[in-house]
Amino acid sequence: MIGGLRLTPFDAAAILIVLAAALGYFNYRYLKLPSSIGLTVMGAIASLLVVGIDRILPGADFARDVVRFIAGIDFHTTLMDGMLSFLLFAGALHVDWGEMRRGRWPIIVLSTIGVALSTALVGGGFLLLARAIGFDLPAIWCFVFGALISPTDPVSVMGVLKRANVSPTLEATVAGESLFNDGVGVVIFTILLASALSGDAFSMAHAAELFAVEAGGGVLLGLIVGWLAFRMMRSIDDYKVEVLISLAVVMGGYAIARPLHASGPVAMAVAGLIIGNAGVAHAMSETTRDYLHKFWDLIDDILNTVLFLLIGLEVVTIPADLRLLVLGLAAIPLALVARSLSVLLPLRAIRPGHRYGRVVPVTLIWGGLRGGISIALALGLPDGPARSVILAATYVVVLFSVIVQGGTIKRVLERLTAADARNQS
Repeated sequence: MIGGLRLTPFDAAAILIVLAAALGYFNYRYLKLPSSIGLTVMGAIASLLVVGIDRILPGADFARDVVRFIAGIDFHTTLMDGMLSFLLFAGALHVDWGEMRRGRWPIIVLSTIGVALSTALVGGGFLLLARAIGFDLPAIWCFVFGALISPTDPVSVMGVLKRANVSPTLEATVAGESLFNDGVGVVIFTILLASALSGDAFSMAHAAELFAVEAGGGVLLGLIVGWLAFRMMRSIDDYKVEVLISLAVVMGGYAIARPLHASGPVAMAVAGLIIGNAGVAHAMSETTRDYLHKFWDLIDDILNTVLFLLIGLEVVTIPADLRLLVLGLAAIPLALVARSLSVLLPLRAIRPGHRYGRVVPVTLIWGGLRGGISIALALGLPDGPARSVILAATYVVVLFSVIVQGGTIKRVLERLTAADARNQS
């Protein structure tokens, strides 16, 4: 409710789209920053202006209205039952399966063992940091934070790779790892959150069983719906119907995943790979291919524009407590160290003694941006003492990741590539 008026879901969506369009125009026209960085920065500035208006006009209660508006959005349902399926499918459409196969072992290991290792490292470190700063958080909630901050955001990562000059195989490896670590990360997050909410003791054996069922079921479901869609598209030549089939895969496939206890995000990543590769190559005309990519690019841009705007506006919902800022800043090096170890150790285990050089690990570590997925999972947490702490830490880590890492990765990779070329000559 804002100013005495009750907002409908359509009103909330309209406000977000209008804000995103206005800020997106301003960024493109004047700031000329990459979309994710520009929207995050302007969203943060907008949130500071909201706070400033309340300080200047104490009776306005503008910030309180904004907080109520953001709190009124069911982020968990919106993300888990909607946005995530569209985001992962759209991202998977652009991943080259042929190049991805060359990096299949790093993708498989980093998106499973790597995410689990990062969750454990971040969770354990966050528990120590929180206790040192004065927050008495239960250990299970610290590992919930580890699970939601460990996956890298596929859209942010792909946006960075488009601006950086990396090899097609490395690009496909990083993009594929980002896609699947999102699905795996959501599965781990869901298992840990259920344990935190139930209050039952966490069982590693039970968690491993749930993970195998959800992740394995997601892969199988994605293969089935992707193959069915491929066969249907190959039997006709009508771009409107074929684009509609792709939409049915995402919405219908995700709806089926819930009662089957399969991972919808994993299923959509797999289905997107099938349609984006086999479907595009063997089942579509040039016209259909063009419409399909433009349709999903638009869906992708709209959803991510709204998510990155919400990242910036999120600061309004965080309580004014200096300890939260300190904890968030301390979580930045923790997340980077955990990402480094969860990348370097599995890579060494896959190929002992193999020299990857500096470009591959730096691309995976510094280019592994956190983004809308982490923020939406944090916003979807239920009310309670842990929510504000996790929300603040997530906000600071994501803001650093999008602005600092996203803004510097191109220059970092260019310097490393130039240095490697000089060393070889």
